[in-house]
Amino acid sequence: MKLKLTLLFVIFLSANAFGQRPSDRTQPLNRILFIYNASNSMNGSWESGKKNLIAKKLISETLDSLKGNPNVELALRVYGHQYDYRQGQVCDDSKLEVPFAKYNVDKIKKKLNTIQAKGTTPIAKSLEMAENDFPPCADCRNIIILITDGIEECDGDPCAVSRFLQSRGIVLKPFVIGIGLDPNFKKTFECIGNFFDASDEKTFKNVLGIVISQALNSTSAQVNLLDVDQRPNETNVNMTFYDTYTKKIIYNFIHALNSKGLPDTLKLEPLYTYGIQVHTIPPVFKDSITITPGIHNIIGIPAAQGFLNIKINGLVKNNFDVIIRKKGEMKTLHVQETNTTEKYLVGKYDLEVLCHPRMIIEDVEVLQSHTTTIDIPSPGIITILRSTHGRTDIYLEKDNGLEWVYQLAEKSKSENLYLQPGNYRVIHKPKSAVSSSFTTEERVTIKSGSSAIIRF
Repeated sequence: MKLKLTLLFVIFLSANAFGQRPSDRTQPLNRILFIYNASNSMNGSWESGKKNLIAKKLISETLDSLKGNPNVELALRVYGHQYDYRQGQVCDDSKLEVPFAKYNVDKIKKKLNTIQAKGTTPIAKSLEMAENDFPPCADCRNIIILITDGIEECDGDPCAVSRFLQSRGIVLKPFVIGIGLDPNFKKTFECIGNFFDASDEKTFKNVLGIVISQALNSTSAQVNLLDVDQRPNETNVNMTFYDTYTKKIIYNFIHALNSKGLPDTLKLEPLYTYGIQVHTIPPVFKDSITITPGIHNIIGIPAAQGFLNIKINGLVKNNFDVIIRKKGEMKTLHVQETNTTEKYLVGKYDLEVLCHPRMIIEDVEVLQSHTTTIDIPSPGIITILRSTHGRTDIYLEKDNGLEWVYQLAEKSKSENLYLQPGNYRVIHKPKSAVSSSFTTEERVTIKSGSSAIIRF
């Protein structure tokens, strides 16, 4: 007989859970589907008797704790019980024996008592079929508890099915509990979900109760956005919670402090392993966050921030865009307008001001809760009037040479342009000219707040 194991596989399905805050919804209906393994190996011995009898007894005792709960519906699917393991139909042997209903604990217990262990272990097939066991529901927590003493025996891939269901947002990360499990099989089930090894009957019963408790209750947590002194003082920034396994977005919360100045409490589903992206500039990521049910979880994320104020002295009709990059890097983090203040993580940045000519300002340091101010000289304005179309370029005199700044539109006869203070040359050649000797040049000095006119 093949070496087998018992596992408990719990999955939540929640049609509208993603992107919503649990505290903002009405209490969902909890629907629990038990998937029971009745393969031939369940006739084997465990501690006090046959595994089939012990497992059914422990499940029945757990079901009693759900009696009379108006917010719970139960159902039962069984596999491996219709055909002998030596027959040819065993890999399709999975059936919904008791559909979902309220107050049907006794009905499920009665059905369990009639189940005889006969067949094999089509886990993947049963999980695929279980998706359709849940009637449509706008706001339900759908839970699957899969009980089996064996690994997949029908060439199916339970891990692939789990990934598929999770990627579609149908299920949450499963729980897996193995009874008498060979340690070598542990990794086999880690790809399905959270694994628990119940090596004896008492542990199996305890774990079953724990999983039921987790399935019926959400868990509280708070996110501490830490400043440079490791105090949870940062706030008012969006946080995206996603499932680390599938990368699907689960929640978005804009961080807040309560009336006592502490991070407020969030209600989270405990079955996910979360990743969190804090949308600071630049963003902060924290991955593989597990939530412990039954306690208040505190998640600390370094997010020390300060302010960057970029201003232009004097009156300017149009603001300039300023590209913000991490010091020494070329990737654009943000584009900030002049005469605005934005919040950034503590650190050093390089700025590129999209004025004429471009200005590069390096090693700008943002400090905790401090406003760093960058003063950009007020530009002047140049007006260029042309009697004929042609090519006209503006150059800045710099380091005994010329730096190209701007080319006027060829068909434009007049154009106004803001220029930073400096000495410039404007070089023009009419479009109709057939000789370079028709090139003309004008020099002009631009001062802050001043204006100049060039005519060709």
